[in-house]
Amino acid sequence: MPKASAPTTTAIPAVSPRLVAAAATVTGVMLLMAYLVAFDQGALSQSGMYLHELMHDGRHLLGVPCH
Repeated sequence: MPKASAPTTTAIPAVSPRLVAAAATVTGVMLLMAYLVAFDQGALSQSGMYLHELMHDGRHLLGVPCH
């Protein structure tokens, strides 16, 4: 009769809270930039036409249809 082997355990690597916070911040900034360039169409632009035109040119550069 074979012996029963002990169950093996796998160690889960610890993730630093600072690393998680940094990754969440970078992800949030990238999502905000993607929204501003691709979908905003100037709705959040309170600085006049400068930001709108910059994002409009970014849409053309990335090939996102805008009009």
